[in-house]
Amino acid sequence: MHRLDLQFCAPDWTKHAPSCPVRVGGWIFVKPKGKSKRTVMIPPPLIPLLKLHQEAQQSERQAAGEAWQDYDLVWCNPDGRPIDAGQDWDEWKGLLRLAEVDEDARVHDARHTAATLLIEQGVDISVVQEILGHSQLTTTKRYTHITASLSNDAAARMGRALWG
Repeated sequence: MHRLDLQFCAPDWTKHAPSCPVRVGGWIFVKPKGKSKRTVMIPPPLIPLLKLHQEAQQSERQAAGEAWQDYDLVWCNPDGRPIDAGQDWDEWKGLLRLAEVDEDARVHDARHTAATLLIEQGVDISVVQEILGHSQLTTTKRYTHITASLSNDAAARMGRALWG
């Protein structure tokens, strides 16, 4: 799976970022933040869903014909173009409503949720650090949050250690 990060600015801006498609006449893809590329394993139940998505995208590609713009993106518009930030935000808000989650949650907040869920599942924090792409463990610690489940588990373990 290949993912490219985008930098762009709003169409109504008068001062455009150096990589804005309005300014340079097309999309500019930039490397993700950090020192190097990384490969992150995905949960096995996600694989068949990604295959279905790939099939649907192939159908979109055929339907678009010559209008298809190939940016090699996993998530894109039906004609292959990158998804607009505003469109992405609207879809995110819709998903939050469906899930009955606080609509103030940002996409980035999902990284905190993922880190905490991994810790709750007993994944070592250094593995969580690698998955999130943090160079410093202190950054990863800021992403994880102590839940009642973790506190209860710690108390139960202490009880077993002290009283058997």
